[in-house]
Amino acid sequence: MPRAIRLGVIGAGSATFSVGLVRDICLTESLAGSSVVLMDVDRERVETMHRFAVRYAGELGAKVSFEWTTEREAALREADFVINTAQVGGHTQVERLRAWSEARGYYRGFRLKDCLQVRMMVSVVRDMERLCPGAWLIQASNPVFEGCTAMTRATGIKVCGLCHGHTGYYEIAEVLGLDESKVKAQVAGFNHEVWLTNFEYEGRDAYPLIDEWIETKSEQYWSDYHPHYGQNQMSRAAVELYKLTGLFPIGDTPRRGGWWYHTDLETKKRWYGAPLGGFDSEIGWAMYLQELEKRVQRIHHAAHDLSVRLTHEFKPRITGEQHFPLIDALVNDNEVTLQVNVPNRGAIEGIPGNVVVELPAVCSHRSIQPLQIGKLPEVLMLTHLYPRLLEAEHVVALSLHPDERVLMRMLLDDHRTKSWEEAVRFAREIMSLPEFAEMAGDIVRPRHGFDS
Repeated sequence: MPRAIRLGVIGAGSATFSVGLVRDICLTESLAGSSVVLMDVDRERVETMHRFAVRYAGELGAKVSFEWTTEREAALREADFVINTAQVGGHTQVERLRAWSEARGYYRGFRLKDCLQVRMMVSVVRDMERLCPGAWLIQASNPVFEGCTAMTRATGIKVCGLCHGHTGYYEIAEVLGLDESKVKAQVAGFNHEVWLTNFEYEGRDAYPLIDEWIETKSEQYWSDYHPHYGQNQMSRAAVELYKLTGLFPIGDTPRRGGWWYHTDLETKKRWYGAPLGGFDSEIGWAMYLQELEKRVQRIHHAAHDLSVRLTHEFKPRITGEQHFPLIDALVNDNEVTLQVNVPNRGAIEGIPGNVVVELPAVCSHRSIQPLQIGKLPEVLMLTHLYPRLLEAEHVVALSLHPDERVLMRMLLDDHRTKSWEEAVRFAREIMSLPEFAEMAGDIVRPRHGFDS
């Protein structure tokens, strides 16, 4: 018999994500009778999303109730599941920190926000230990890799991170002219660092089809390559990463690549396509923020205009996100294989068990059971996964047990840092920012300090 749940959503003012969440739970009949508490520190935005959710459910006749709050504890108390989509300070803070570090020579910014995000995530699961210790935490906002690793180490809360980037192999199939229904793929690694470990078409290895495309069609494809800011799956950067590692990078993985793809705008255009230079360039990112603001305004207008029929404006279609298929599997035993981020525990050879990996898993009332991926190419481990793991460990360490020496090493390892003196000065300036006041109060400093 289907079972209803109580769900708390942290950061529900994230309008675009929350609209999809509302649609999906309203259309998941096996979760009928469930209650959802929408929480955000921005009262106006969470009220708007509550108004939208109540009206949308009413138009569909869905048996789902919605509440709203600005208090985290109210969203967590007695929850069966918690979805965390919050971003500390929103895009406003991210862009402020980016501009601050760019002014000091760090093009497109230094990874300042990640530690703030991870500390927030850990605070959520620590609250869950008090208020809903048996609940699952589903992590939706970034950084999923560092955040889930830190949360599973800091507490006993059941944590699973979800991301849709693994579906990038569909773009490969489209470019190759393949029938998607006949494609079988396996993707594994770390979140935003995932690789195509298996690719089949009509039951046969399809990697030779990628190789043939690279040899015979890629240059023509790139000669007229003017992608939307969010497209990077078949970029020059993606193909070069394939050549460097032996496996094709999937989803957001080509966006990272290496620093050599991101030294300036012209370099980005070469690797990710003109005229934008990819999702993370100053042009591509500005377009993303503009479109995001337009979507937020559209949702706000529709939610407050009673003449708008929401199910006409936002069609009642399942989004394809994995949050409710996962919940449904865990609660109602509707077994399904999903792409998840959970502690490794032997699934990928050579990765410690307490590091969260992204991979397929069978999900049911027996919990989440990752598939055994086994051994990945040694060159991939040495050139990408191990270096990426070290980056993540730095962020996790700074978040859980802040130490100025770790921050210094992160700065010194960054190719944009010009000298020891610059690293010392930048580290001190970071800790003087108001956003880092709490972290600065916790940070351990060397007994004798650093010479500058």
